[in-house]
Amino acid sequence: MRNKRFFIVLVGALIFGVLAAVSVSKYLSSAQAYTKNLNKIAVAKVAIPLGSKIIAEQIMVVQFPKESTPDGAFDSPEKLAGRVAVVNIAAREPITEARLAPEGTAAGLSAVIPEGYRAMTVKVDDAAGISGFIMPGTLVDVVVVIDPREGAGRQNPISKIVLQNIKVLANGQNIDKPKDEREANSVKAVTLQVTPEQAEKLALASSEGKLQLVMRNQIDQGDEQTTGVDKQGLLTGENAKPAPEPGSLKSEQPKQEAKPAVRRSAPVAKPAAAAPAPQPTPRASVEMIEGAKKRSVEFP
Repeated sequence: MRNKRFFIVLVGALIFGVLAAVSVSKYLSSAQAYTKNLNKIAVAKVAIPLGSKIIAEQIMVVQFPKESTPDGAFDSPEKLAGRVAVVNIAAREPITEARLAPEGTAAGLSAVIPEGYRAMTVKVDDAAGISGFIMPGTLVDVVVVIDPREGAGRQNPISKIVLQNIKVLANGQNIDKPKDEREANSVKAVTLQVTPEQAEKLALASSEGKLQLVMRNQIDQGDEQTTGVDKQGLLTGENAKPAPEPGSLKSEQPKQEAKPAVRRSAPVAKPAAAAPAPQPTPRASVEMIEGAKKRSVEFP
């Protein structure tokens, strides 16, 4: 009886031992397979600001699953040393080629200017700079107040939007957004991202007239064609429009019913009354009775 119990315990121990060995083997195999499915990629050890040159001390290497590895990732900090970031890179965020300027680019404002564009600085005051709320990355329109008839004796200035959907690269000497964008930052100059043709317009507008910047919604990048306004058009007044909700799109706003234009037609001339037809001259006639018949005979 005692041998039988010992035999049962021994068999049970062998079974549990085999199961444990199989489980450990499967775990080690899956861990080894998972390790083989990992890539080494470089991530930011600390936050890297926009326009700054990356140094090796700001980078660390971590293991990343192959199927989740972002395109353009780097596998060593040495390949990133000396490159310039064109966007803000947060800590623990992978660094990819799309977030960097081309090799050899100098740090600073020139690194964030796209190919084919230029950076141009214009002077602004507290009013033209929208009370300091124009931050890097903001989209603005440029309005100029100018007198096209200068020297003609009569002054009739015109206000006109000359540039639309222009990106602000820097306000003052700051090319990065502040931590709290609700706080205004008073500056004397704003740097805009423009094409060479837009730079020519902006240079002429700033020298011949007075500039005003108009802030846009980041989503609203449509093109609005306006005719401008002069003194005469300014005094014609404006119809009241319902104020839209903050941040709402133009397509979400109630449509204004256009009033039909009143056209004054020229008075229609009434046709002249037709002259009465002349009455025929009466002729002399004689009534003749022949039996039961009666007839009238006219004489010329």
